[in-house]
Amino acid sequence: MADLTYIQLQRTVTGLAKDVMQHAGAVLREAQAVDMQATDTARDAEVIASLGVDSATIAETYELAKIAAGVSEAAIAYASASDTTSKAARAAGNQATASHAGIHAAYSRASVDISRMKPEWLTKE
Repeated sequence: MADLTYIQLQRTVTGLAKDVMQHAGAVLREAQAVDMQATDTARDAEVIASLGVDSATIAETYELAKIAAGVSEAAIAYASASDTTSKAARAAGNQATASHAGIHAAYSRASVDISRMKPEWLTKE
């Protein structure tokens, strides 16, 4: 397995959080559009009922509205879970910063070449 640097970790976690939030936003917008369609379909069912259309067609239209509303609810729940995932990714990034930023800063400021230093040395007291 290749070594993962602090900078790579930060970029990866930040990118993940951003991607997840963008996708969650897109899913939420689509869910809201489906919800509007479900509401419109339910209104259409009421209109066709008032016009005396056969009861089977009215029932099917109401059923379609019910299914669309269910799809919308599921998509909104998915977007909410994505928001939670994004927050977890940001928290992981914050933890990486808290855990490793000082080490990275010290390494970057070192006046001697420590690139060949064995990592085991850092674990000794």
